Amino acid sequence: MKQIKLATSVAFGAALLATGAAQAGGVTDKEVLIGHIGTLSGPVALWGTPTAEAIRMRFEEANNAGGVHGRMIKVIVEDNQYQVPRAIQAANKLMNKDKVFAMIANLGTPMNNAVLPKQLKNNIPNLFPFSGGRQMSEPFHKLKFQALSTYYDQIRGGIKYLVEEKGVKVVCDIYQDTDYGREIHLAAEDQLKAMGLKLGTSTAHKPTATDFAAAVAKLKKGKCEAIMMGTIIRDTILPVATAKKIGWNPIWLGPVAMMDTLVAAAKGGVTEGLYAMTSFEYAYPDDPRPKVQKFIQDFTKRTGKAPNQAAQLGYISADLTVIGLQNAGRDLTVDSLVKGLEMIKDHKDIFDGAAVSFGPKKRIGSRAAFLVQVENGRWVRRSGNISYE
Repeated sequence: MKQIKLATSVAFGAALLATGAAQAGGVTDKEVLIGHIGTLSGPVALWGTPTAEAIRMRFEEANNAGGVHGRMIKVIVEDNQYQVPRAIQAANKLMNKDKVFAMIANLGTPMNNAVLPKQLKNNIPNLFPFSGGRQMSEPFHKLKFQALSTYYDQIRGGIKYLVEEKGVKVVCDIYQDTDYGREIHLAAEDQLKAMGLKLGTSTAHKPTATDFAAAVAKLKKGKCEAIMMGTIIRDTILPVATAKKIGWNPIWLGPVAMMDTLVAAAKGGVTEGLYAMTSFEYAYPDDPRPKVQKFIQDFTKRTGKAPNQAAQLGYISADLTVIGLQNAGRDLTVDSLVKGLEMIKDHKDIFDGAAVSFGPKKRIGSRAAFLVQVENGRWVRRSGNISYE
């Protein structure tokens, strides 16, 4: 009898452990739990809500079609306010309390860098972060998946284009004093060195900065012809507007992080002529393609606002995640998800962006990047794919 009771207790305990393990992995028979850390408030809040809503929308589409292998996808959204301590706090909650299976589209290079070591240690994949920092895919780690080209690649390609095609001789930069901004600064230094040139005047600022008079005066004094921008939304618009007020119009160029509709449509057309390097074209509301129109209509109905660039990227990230889960099969583990993502080959999103592929040693879906420019308040493509290599 004692042996039977002991066996029963052991079996019961094992069952509890098994259940706990399943919950710890964020996967049950009926659900898979995904975490997302965005910016619902703070200096880049205009990205946060659209991103989260687009992710929810794509997952709901999958759930309404029966889920993935019978599992519903549930996403838990946390706000980092574009602050590293908040990001760490949010990640700890998602990992330790919510027990998420994976994280998707976490926003911010500094925030991702702060969270990644513990996240990877806990065997939680980092899927398609909202960061073009090279740290999102380098050094190689099986749990890091980056969808599109890095800021580093974009800036180097942009400088190469301006020097060779536009005859620019003095390249300077203005950037956030963060991991993100310093990545832009490093890319500028490396590309210019490779071309036998030196970086001109350089100026850094806090992400919350609002006064750029001194920075612009410094850049003008340095006779800058082209200025690389490690900026996002507000700190992109303000320096350009400040320069135009004093009648100075150098070439301004930044990575995809600043290619937002609000930047292009800034009041008074102050950003007219601004350049950005990107891996995808923004789909405006008058885009005639049926799938794109459905996305725009569904998102607008859901939120009351037309989708911006962040919403588009959020949808792409969620779609790639759904495909990875489908490829992983019913026996869902971290390893099967990794293999499922590695099976993605030449995938084109509904916006006809760059073809995305992964593999056992390939963690950047595409390195393609091209030039766009603000014209009449809209981003317009100006080049084919540009590489600095």
